[in-house]
Amino acid sequence: MLSNLRNKVIQFINSKEEIPILAGLTAGLYPLIYYYNKNFTLINSWSQFLVFVCVYILLPVIVFYLVHKIFSKVSFLTKYSCYIIPGLNLSVFAFLIIFNTYGDYHKKHFLLVFVAFVIGALFKNHFKKVVVFQLLLSVLVFTKLMPHVYNHVTYSKAWMQQPDTIEEAIFTKRPNVYVIQPDGYANFSELKRDNYNYDNSAFESFLEENDFKLYTDYRSNYSSTLSSNSSMFAMKHHYYNHPNSGINELYNARENILGMNPVISIFKKNNYKTNLLLEKPYLLLNRPKVAYDYANLKSEEVRFLSRGYMELKDLNADLEVAINRNNESNNFYFIQKLKPGHIATFKNDAEGKTEGRLNYLTKLEESNTWLKKAIQIIKNNDPNSLIVLVADHGGFVGYDYTSQSKEKQMDRDLVYTIFTSSLAIKWPDQAPDFEDKLKTNVNLFRILFSYLSDNESYLNNLQEDKSYNIIEEGAPFGVYERINEQGEIVFKLQKDSITK
Repeated sequence: MLSNLRNKVIQFINSKEEIPILAGLTAGLYPLIYYYNKNFTLINSWSQFLVFVCVYILLPVIVFYLVHKIFSKVSFLTKYSCYIIPGLNLSVFAFLIIFNTYGDYHKKHFLLVFVAFVIGALFKNHFKKVVVFQLLLSVLVFTKLMPHVYNHVTYSKAWMQQPDTIEEAIFTKRPNVYVIQPDGYANFSELKRDNYNYDNSAFESFLEENDFKLYTDYRSNYSSTLSSNSSMFAMKHHYYNHPNSGINELYNARENILGMNPVISIFKKNNYKTNLLLEKPYLLLNRPKVAYDYANLKSEEVRFLSRGYMELKDLNADLEVAINRNNESNNFYFIQKLKPGHIATFKNDAEGKTEGRLNYLTKLEESNTWLKKAIQIIKNNDPNSLIVLVADHGGFVGYDYTSQSKEKQMDRDLVYTIFTSSLAIKWPDQAPDFEDKLKTNVNLFRILFSYLSDNESYLNNLQEDKSYNIIEEGAPFGVYERINEQGEIVFKLQKDSITK
């Protein structure tokens, strides 16, 4: 079988057949499969698939075919026809690889594309070998892509099933509920420690003067926006859903957060109008089905090749409009601000611990300014509301870059900087007696629903207040418990998370 395949490849390489369509196909096939392999969770919708197939496959095929026809039919171009398809093949291949890597273009990139065209044209006699090599690359990367596709197709939301009847909860208190999430905002107690070393007392005083209760030592259960919010809105642990090495994001996370999850279901069953206010379309990148009744950003507004960080919305303006429009209904608002965020993600972008800390604190101060305005808007228009300020994870200050957090680490402050999260709540009346159970994000909504429904039995099924992280270096790959329920640093492999 292998010898037959080898003979067919040799026969193909030695043939005189012109292959403009195949050349267009192979120029885009590997870049397409590679892009999906590296960014699967960002582009796993059917609409995105159709667009990417058109851009990476159909467009090159059509262009190559038309160019080949033109150079074959126009007399003064005929003598160049043997160069044009090999040159186009390698230049388009290079163009798409550069786009996959950088997401945009600079002058030096166009120079590389031109050089690729020249090389392709000069080595036209080896053109079919290049095509075979491109096909081989495509096959190799496709084998790596298949587990992603399998996990996507077989994904189940069974892990979200609640252990009790909380999804049937009936509210006896019906304030409007605002959950405001400043991304990566470290807890007030952690900001005082050595890694952050920041005096945030002015903002803390502002919150207390506006009737907020501050919860120190609060933290997230997971290390990223997607993993943390998936758990928070499911009110369950997911343990990163049996991750594979190299996967950067949680499967179906955006659907878990914006789709029909237990939290949205409970609000809807209590006749609350659900409102989603996003500053940037990061949560909309793969065009999930949004279960919210209203969203200030629509999937159709998101560019297909967007990374989700460029488009901006004026959240405070949108918030004021939404509040005034919803004065006849009970409302739930989830408001996401992608600040202060965290330090650089990768080593190549690292600024160093000192510069990373300063940049983070600058963005934290900007977040404080925005939060003050948002809180004032809510209090002016909706004074008896329940306002929850909760972050999704920490700022990773103390590391050079966030990817270092996937290395085995037992230093208390370096572990906590991953998970430390702010929590401040303005209760419409007296805080519940069980507010001391507010320790991690996974239990936030279960505790809020116990308060709103005056049903403390829901507290019997709180999830474990543990924090987990994926470890790739210093220990076998896997999901590890990093902080236990007592707030102690541990390093225990979560066996239920191991990929089968």
